Amino acid sequence: MNSNSSITKKPLRAIDALAEAQKIAFAPFIFQTTVSLRNLGVFNLIFDKRSKGGVTIEELSTALSLSTYGLGVLLEIAESAGIVLKNEAEKYELTKTGYFLNYNKTVDVNINFTQDVCYKGLFYLEEAIRTGKPAGLKEFGDWNTIYDGLSQLDPEVQRSWFEFDHHYSDEIFEHALERAFASNPSSLYDVGGNTGKFAMQCCAYNKDVKITIFDLPGQLKKALTNVADAGYGERVNGVPIDWLAPNPQMVSGADVIWMSQFLDCFSEEEIVKILSVCVQAMDATTELFIIETFTDRQQFDNAKFVLEATSLYFTALANGNSKMYSSTVFLRLIEKAGLKVMEDTALGDFHTMLVCKKQ
Repeated sequence: MNSNSSITKKPLRAIDALAEAQKIAFAPFIFQTTVSLRNLGVFNLIFDKRSKGGVTIEELSTALSLSTYGLGVLLEIAESAGIVLKNEAEKYELTKTGYFLNYNKTVDVNINFTQDVCYKGLFYLEEAIRTGKPAGLKEFGDWNTIYDGLSQLDPEVQRSWFEFDHHYSDEIFEHALERAFASNPSSLYDVGGNTGKFAMQCCAYNKDVKITIFDLPGQLKKALTNVADAGYGERVNGVPIDWLAPNPQMVSGADVIWMSQFLDCFSEEEIVKILSVCVQAMDATTELFIIETFTDRQQFDNAKFVLEATSLYFTALANGNSKMYSSTVFLRLIEKAGLKVMEDTALGDFHTMLVCKKQ
């Protein structure tokens, strides 16, 4: 076997590879342990006692009104997983990994999304792969896609879903808004408006712009309610649309069409269909903005890993046929739909903004 055919870039000893395999085999146990230690307040209390050299299991038991048995089974596996450590004084401390699991905002959002939205549905991943359908969605309801039922999900599930969605987009809006309004558009179409958050930011940014939100009926109703509550009801209207229907339509008249983290919710064929509908509504001056997190444009491996994990959410729960795409795939689909990319700009640490016009 030559060096180019090695299994990994950095070959592991067999014993280390076996240890990694065992961690994967019991990964759900470690994840649920992490969620339990976080939710029960164990992580917080251990961290609060760091200046005193940690905390004993008896002290944790007294402070949290939990049995030493229950705490013991959690802390033992957490120690083996490198989340906590027990020092020579038999006191528990957080490792750096444990600290990030409890106090890093991005990790927190990812844990909530995994636990509340994905965990039960991922059990049906194999079925989803075999059928091409979001087999895990049955855990929430009888819908074709998660978007059909998004407005009906349990509030806690909705909260975790939207926190995940917004966490990976909010940081780039300031710069994106500056570019979107560079041509001083009077009319902007927000495709996939979700909670109406972006529409409200547009209204706050420009006092004259008129916004039209395109979304599924249930979600559109919630978005327009949020917009009206914020005082922008007179400048924002909505058009209910199902992009998976046989012949969706978009009226012309937009100076800017905006799609942020929207197209990754569809298959390649569906993306071409959606963009083609937009092309029919565009004139030579209309700008179409696509903002996505592309797997092949991530600076850090952990960001690529998160995106690839998110693809499995799409497979098992969201729709069964979409994913987080590479930029090379998107550029090909954009051209196929009759668009040309005028600008290709990095936004923040994770996102890319493509500004397109009709060919």
